[in-house]
Amino acid sequence: MAHIDAGKTTTTERMLYYSGYTRALGDVDDGDTVTDFMAQERERGITIQSAAVTFDWKSHRINLIDTPGHVDFTLEVERALRVLDGAVAVFDSSAGVEAQTLTVWRQAEKHHIPCVCFLNKMDKPTADLNFSLESIRLKLKATPVLLQIPIGSGKNFTGVVDLLTNQKLTWNLTSTQDNGRTFEAKSLGQSEDPELLEAADEARTALIEQVADLDDEFAELLLTDFSDNFEAVPAKKLQEAVRRVTLARKGVPVLCGSSLKNKGVQPLLDAITAYLPAPNERHHDLVRWYKDDLCALAFKVLHDKQRGPLVFLRIYSGTLKAQTAVHNINRNNTERMSRLLVPFADQQVEIPSMSAGNIALTVGLKQTVTGDTIVSSKASAAAAARRAQSDGGMGMKRGDQADIGIVLSGVEVPDPVFFCTIEPPTMAKQADLENALNCLQREDPSLKVRVDPDSGQTILCGMGELHIDIIHDRIRREYGIETHLGPLQVAYRETILQEASTADTLDRTIGDRRHAASVDLTVRPVDFASCEVAFTEELQVQIQPETKEAVENGVQSSYLQGPLLGYPVWGVSCLIHSVSVEPGTSPAMVSACVSRCMLKALRLAGGQVLEPVMSLEVTVGEEHLSSVLGDLAQRRGTVREIQSRHDNKVLLATVPLAEMMGYSTVLRTVTSGNATFSLELDAYEAMNPHDQSALLKRMSGLM
Repeated sequence: MAHIDAGKTTTTERMLYYSGYTRALGDVDDGDTVTDFMAQERERGITIQSAAVTFDWKSHRINLIDTPGHVDFTLEVERALRVLDGAVAVFDSSAGVEAQTLTVWRQAEKHHIPCVCFLNKMDKPTADLNFSLESIRLKLKATPVLLQIPIGSGKNFTGVVDLLTNQKLTWNLTSTQDNGRTFEAKSLGQSEDPELLEAADEARTALIEQVADLDDEFAELLLTDFSDNFEAVPAKKLQEAVRRVTLARKGVPVLCGSSLKNKGVQPLLDAITAYLPAPNERHHDLVRWYKDDLCALAFKVLHDKQRGPLVFLRIYSGTLKAQTAVHNINRNNTERMSRLLVPFADQQVEIPSMSAGNIALTVGLKQTVTGDTIVSSKASAAAAARRAQSDGGMGMKRGDQADIGIVLSGVEVPDPVFFCTIEPPTMAKQADLENALNCLQREDPSLKVRVDPDSGQTILCGMGELHIDIIHDRIRREYGIETHLGPLQVAYRETILQEASTADTLDRTIGDRRHAASVDLTVRPVDFASCEVAFTEELQVQIQPETKEAVENGVQSSYLQGPLLGYPVWGVSCLIHSVSVEPGTSPAMVSACVSRCMLKALRLAGGQVLEPVMSLEVTVGEEHLSSVLGDLAQRRGTVREIQSRHDNKVLLATVPLAEMMGYSTVLRTVTSGNATFSLELDAYEAMNPHDQSALLKRMSGLM
């Protein structure tokens, strides 16, 4: 995981080559890497969808997923981290922690994933070890545990010193056929460069002291057995302590190298097997109730024209076998799995069975979607639920029944921030387009498709300009439909400015039946994104369950469309004071009454549009800084900080997403192509009155 262009795919390619999985090195620029196999990835030189590969390294099986770095494809990182046991965070050693590094690091922390850091591109003239370590400390709030120091810098970077073993690892790439497969490892001797010896001694002493501070067991070992000379501690004991620190997430091991120049990747593979956890060392609370029965999570779906849906499963317990029926707890149905495959990017190898801890690719699961829990049978799910209940109900959700089973938490899908209309070339292609969109939505849950109830147009909702562009291109290439996209629009939100109370009555006679309901409620603004509904204590006791459900449905439906522009409502709490329902009134009428009353209350409370604001990071030469700042001022941008990074300036700002349309083209023009930028969603913020008034006028003109 990493920021854009930190070197994830190049590092993955080297790992596959040195492990013997591939016979030749692929290159991102040449479009022949194993994990970037989509046409769009090879053309653009970026990773768009995560790709899984399985390979062996020194008697260890490694399941690796190469993830994208663009914020538009953040779901791919999210679902990979949801099912993996460890992560390698790759850094450009000249830039340190960048915008998307922060995002993926937060995702890893949310899932409690132990990490190893790899400072890549040590061969760049501007590579800076100390700067990178300091940015990890300050920006990620992590404790870097430096295990290697580089030998040489820039073009003279030849290898690293392993501080655990005090060995010098050098890559002398004299032969073009070698590609860094062989390297020389020898102990540091007195004949070495005095500066290197001194730096290695200081770094090793700092490492031992740091690990002793982080691990009590190692500190005790030092004080009891090596109190006279800390340097005499065996490398094996130090390595075991670093492993404990990593698994406890008290620190992150840091290694150096240059993947493109084929240096430092083998020690990184060793570090993965030495410090990151094996599947049985990760404690998944809910899985233990299944014991040796199958329990797996579907985390990704691909569509194959010949074989249908291919479902990626992470197996947590038990064994998965081909040609067997499995039970989907979320869908409450049983499906037959026809084939079981080991994924190697876009190639697969068929196998008869697969054990816990692995990632499998299955054929035949036509109903399963991302986030579903797969078990061997309905009976095993019920048995696991009974074990959980008899053990105090730990891990059981409220309302779970023993015959349903324990559902693993799924994959968290972010809300889309961009939307646009999509139309087929002719009405004859409408059914084909709907099928294509259904398949793509199943593959990519961050893509949302809805139909506008007024215009009947199909609306495509995505994570950004690039995301929508890739979807459009895939529909053309993979499904042969030349669709037309309308202009991109921003997904705003609405909230209220003040508290408001109102009451309403709905009285209708339909046929010979009278439906009558009255409601009295108050809405008030709250400072969090979601919306809620509550009842007074007295009403909570008196209200009938079916009436309560109808009231909640009415409130929630009114939150879907705000009174200003019809965008979803955020940050509103509704308190129901009283509900009066005539006998025989249908729940739908109660919901309609509440919804109408809510609309009145929201209008009385005064509307406020919230717009998505992006965190922008621009790296640009000083000669173009004023042009970039001038352009940002026109985009309602707010500059937070301007940092110096070697010969460049790093501009940190917040800018409304609505103002970022086509920014990459403009930036390329004003800087003559000598700038890079990255975006991530920062927050939803209230628009100022002038901008909100302009938006309302513009939108009313469109309506």
